[in-house]
Amino acid sequence: MTERLLFITGHLAERSLARVLGGMNAPFDYEIRVPGINVAALLTTVMLKRRLRDLEGYTRVILPGRCRGDIDDLARHFGLPFERGPDELKDLPAHFGLKGKPREVGPTDVTLFAELVQAPHITVDEILAHAARYAADGADVIDIGCLPATPFPHLEDAVRELRAAGFRVSVDSLDSKDLTRGIAAGADYVFSLTGRTLDLVADSPCTPVLIARQPGDLDDLCRTIETFAATGRPFYADPVLDPIHHGFTRSVGRYATLRERYPDCPMLMGIGNLSELTHADTLGLNTLLMGIVSELGITAVLTTEVSRHCVSVVREVDRARRVMFAARDDNMPPRHIDESLLALHERKPFPYSAAEIAEFASQVGDDNFRIQVSAEGFHIYNRHGLQTATDPYDVFDKLNVQADGAHAFYLGLELARAQIAWQLGKRYDQDEELGWGCVRPKATDDKRHFAAERSTLKARRNKRKP
Repeated sequence: MTERLLFITGHLAERSLARVLGGMNAPFDYEIRVPGINVAALLTTVMLKRRLRDLEGYTRVILPGRCRGDIDDLARHFGLPFERGPDELKDLPAHFGLKGKPREVGPTDVTLFAELVQAPHITVDEILAHAARYAADGADVIDIGCLPATPFPHLEDAVRELRAAGFRVSVDSLDSKDLTRGIAAGADYVFSLTGRTLDLVADSPCTPVLIARQPGDLDDLCRTIETFAATGRPFYADPVLDPIHHGFTRSVGRYATLRERYPDCPMLMGIGNLSELTHADTLGLNTLLMGIVSELGITAVLTTEVSRHCVSVVREVDRARRVMFAARDDNMPPRHIDESLLALHERKPFPYSAAEIAEFASQVGDDNFRIQVSAEGFHIYNRHGLQTATDPYDVFDKLNVQADGAHAFYLGLELARAQIAWQLGKRYDQDEELGWGCVRPKATDDKRHFAAERSTLKARRNKRKP
């Protein structure tokens, strides 16, 4: 007889629970019920006794893992088995001994513009090469930046060659002459028009990005929006994001206000003023900004990679926009969806304790070194013993590999990785590169054969020779 399970959850997790259950290929029938609460963890036995009705026909009731109260009391009250599921929805398939369908992180409703600020100073071939890299990192549109009072004789050639290569192209300038040249060359988008320059695209299919004539003048931007919207043509409106200490918080508020005034207005956010002008790791900044973009329904972003600390920004924004789309689709915070937005740290970096690693070490009977990392440091061991440290220099003399340069090199590399993993709180797996999320994808080539050739298995083989 097929079981019929009732899953209890809150409004916020309802959609995620449905997705997980739908991907489990479960051998039971089920129903999801929300007893009038947003956060499942706030449910109590008193609430459930009062709010649950019509439980006939169910064989079990599955509560959220963080639901408080005495489930045995609930079982007695309803005459039906109650049990807690796992704390995290992603672990629900394993709770039933099943495999779940991985959460797809791919779709997005945000168009990503990547600006080539240095375009006037490089050749068309170099522009094409940069565009190819940006596209590989996730950019949808290549933005040709024009610099004030800087000659750009190859602007038209750059636009034409990019479009011939299959790229969508925008031209970015506050100079009407540059914009006119870019539009005439066939640009798909143009940054940035005000109420006084709308005539530049009057006879062109080019999509404009609209800004206020004076920075921060939202009323002026609204007038420009209404004027251009009357044409029925597509556009983006950009209230402009300001740098920190130069109106950043107030500028974020402008985006929110514009969305309140025009619920369906297509909006763009240029995020370079934050990433370029803040000396902090950009992944966290971009993730937060893409959360704001997701909440406000902003459908385009413009970013840059000028400063050296911004070299992976396009890749970061591309991944963040997709993670936020998935989270919004599930009506959940962006957690337990994807790990690629974690670069410096990991949620569970140390799978084993020092005591467990010591137990592993006690069972080793060969010369081959194993390296693992716990909260206490890194551990390196073979049949001759276990060494624990936080600095490779503290153990090198105890490993007795000074005579084998290749082997010492290998162990030095692995111990350096292990030390970094311990310092930052990252997962370490011997013979594998450390993971840096979407900031730096892992190399696809497998180098483990070098470790095999230089490992102490060689010493063990030598002992077997007559």
